[in-house]
Amino acid sequence: MLIGVPKEIKNHEYRVGLTPASVRELRTHGHQILIETGAGEGIGMDDAAYAKAGAEIVPDAASVFARAEMIVKVKEPQPAECRQLRPGQILFTYLHLAPDPEQAKLLMQSGVIAIAYETVTDERGRLPLLAPMSEVAGRMAVQVGAVSLQKANGGLGVLLAGVPGVPPARVAVLGGGVVGTNAARIALGMGADVTIIDKSIGRLAQLDDLYGPHLKTLFATAEAIEDAVFHADLVIGAVLVPGASAPKLVTRDMLGQMRRGAVLVDVAIDQGGCFETSKPTTHDDPTYIVDGIVHYCVANMPGAVPRTSTFALAQATLPYALKLADHGWKAALRSDPHLRAGLNVAEGRIVHPAVATALGEVVLTADLVLAAA
Repeated sequence: MLIGVPKEIKNHEYRVGLTPASVRELRTHGHQILIETGAGEGIGMDDAAYAKAGAEIVPDAASVFARAEMIVKVKEPQPAECRQLRPGQILFTYLHLAPDPEQAKLLMQSGVIAIAYETVTDERGRLPLLAPMSEVAGRMAVQVGAVSLQKANGGLGVLLAGVPGVPPARVAVLGGGVVGTNAARIALGMGADVTIIDKSIGRLAQLDDLYGPHLKTLFATAEAIEDAVFHADLVIGAVLVPGASAPKLVTRDMLGQMRRGAVLVDVAIDQGGCFETSKPTTHDDPTYIVDGIVHYCVANMPGAVPRTSTFALAQATLPYALKLADHGWKAALRSDPHLRAGLNVAEGRIVHPAVATALGEVVLTADLVLAAA
């Protein structure tokens, strides 16, 4: 198969779809790889590194989109990229379609086969291609939250760790999945007073076993969320419903009872955000203030640490990229129900139930698409 990797064009997005090591592995399976010139510069990998691994370097994105049978990216295609996709071409990347009807419409119009990293599953129901970036985003959430708490950035002027005689900052983490667990780990390591809230008693028990009395755990009720948010200096939104829009756990009215200068970091912003007042921001202008509360809502947080993020993502996506390239999308998806869960758009239709529901589209499952193919 001819596989293409364009340079990412989203604001401050420096990651790249394949590393040179991934290119070399795909080449050993007999596949050809096109890399847009400069695509790997953000991770410190120049064209020579990709050429040495066996890739063909092409001058622009148009050359990649026009020739490749499968496009491997990191972030969702921007409108200009969507318009270069064609019927039957495979797109393998993050999509986050539920809060993005414009992208969904363009992908449907293109006729592309769009497989989303964030809805691929494994045998335990986990999201193996979302997990690496969730780990990065969860750890980063505490870093950016700590910076946002600085007075010069609109925050309370509170140090997460406190100092002898002065208590540490209070951190509330909404969601005990991969993002939340990694956020709690870093916040605890920095000396903060951390509470994590989740609706799964089993998950809370696991976290209690992992961190013991250093981490406070609460079962997710409206009252528990309100109490934690109202007393927190930093709130990290780490909830996820695969493929669907994130639930709004913090309302505009709740901001009025928070401390002025408290910080909200919405890691769920890719799926629409879990705070009612959230709106996507960029690394250029990451925060804004509503009712005295600082909001950090950057939609591609891991893009700020592209080298770490790219290598973590590439090692997770490579086995699936190989399966798609070795067998073609139809055979690969028929043989692997977990990869099949990643199919979001096929031949002009939304085919993931949660995405279709979020966008108000008729639900058409991947099984039906493959049965008719």
